[in-house]
Parts: sequence; structure tokens; C-alpha cells
Amino acid sequence: MRQRIRKTTLLISLLLFPITMWYFSPYIIINAAMEHIINGSFIMFAAMLIFSMFFGRVWCGYLCPAGGLQECAQRINDKPVKQGKRDKIKYVIWIIWICAVIAAFVMGKNDVTINPFYMTDHGISIASIYNYVIYYGVILLLLVPALIHGKRAACHYICWMAPFMVIGSSIGRFLHLPQLHIEAEMDKCISCGKCNRACPMGLDVKKLVAEGKNAKCSECIQCGACVDECPKAVLKYKLLWK
Repeated sequence: MRQRIRKTTLLISLLLFPITMWYFSPYIIINAAMEHIINGSFIMFAAMLIFSMFFGRVWCGYLCPAGGLQECAQRINDKPVKQGKRDKIKYVIWIIWICAVIAAFVMGKNDVTINPFYMTDHGISIASIYNYVIYYGVILLLLVPALIHGKRAACHYICWMAPFMVIGSSIGRFLHLPQLHIEAEMDKCISCGKCNRACPMGLDVKKLVAEGKNAKCSECIQCGACVDECPKAVLKYKLLWK
């Protein structure tokens, strides 16, 4: 039941993407920074950072439209992606982008104002026929890696939102805040591998459990698919103080 609900919320988020896309835009936040405007994407990314201090990457698992799109693509290519160094590409992209945002703000002008609906039409992102060129360009950017490389490849390789949540999780641990984790009772594990097959991120959950690293894996999106698939109840959600 939990996975049905999760996949439904992802699908709804994906269907709403033409309305919400600008609120996740890495470009519009730069444009707004040059005018000293705190726009919708700035507010959204700040909210992700704060939310992740307590809940990790739950956003990715339950609400992200890009995640919903890529999980649809798993019907075509459901092989696990190659990870390791490739997972670091998104951090390089993120650092360059954040530096661009800061530089735009420093060089910008006007007083600082707040406008959540900046560059939208009454809050709607894709309100012009011409904006659909951008929309489908973004869809291809997110979809093609998943079709070529496998499970949620764009999340692993190029997502500009994931680093906010990884950083937020690290801050939460540093501040000893209560955090949601998927904990494991390793002695119950029978190495059936069902958790690996269920993971939409293509993680080697069985190996992470054996090494005691599953609770701190930065690529885990807290979706609970492994929890629901495990026949021995090895895995379960816990809100822990660290």
C-alpha cells in the first residue's frame, strides 16, 4: 500500500510539472538573483535543505516530478546504474551553479524583495506555447539518462536538487537532530536480494546492510521500497537521534 501511495504522489507531481517547473529552475534563480529577488525556486531549494535535516531525501522518493518521470522510464530500462565516481558529477554541477547564483546576486542591483511567482503567469510556469520548447528540453534532459543508463540515472548523475538534501542530512547529523533513517537488523538478513531488485535508485542494499552503511547512504531516497519488499522485516523506518 505504501508503494502505491508513493508512486501515485510521484505521478501527480509529474503531471503538475508544467505548472511547477519554474519552482525547481536552476536558471530562473540566477535571473532573480541579478535583480535581488528571492523567487520561488530559492524558497523551494531552501525548504528542501531544511526538510532534509530531519527527513533526508524523502522529497526524492515521494514528491519529485523528475523522480516520477524516471520511475516511469524503469518500465523500459530497469537495470541498476553504474555509480561510484559518476555520482559525483552532480556535485560539480551544483558547485558551479551555486557560484553562479552568488556571483549574480553580488553583481545584481535593486533592494532585496520576495516574489515567489517571479517569471510565472499567475503562478503557472508553462503558460505560453513557446515555453513548451523549454519544458520538453528539460523532460529529455531527465529522461534520456534513465533510458540509457538505468534506474534514476539523472538523480545519480546530474540532479541539481539532490546536493541540497545531502547537505541538509549532513547538517542534521552534525546538529544531532532527529532524522528519519532506514535501519537494518543484520542478523535477520537471508541475502535473498529482493531489496536490491526493489530499490528504484539501483542501490546494492544487501551490501549496504551487510556493511552497516544503509542508514547513512547519501543516494538513499528513503522511499521504503526495500522495507516493503523484505520478507524477513530486516529493514524498517526509524526516527533516530544521532
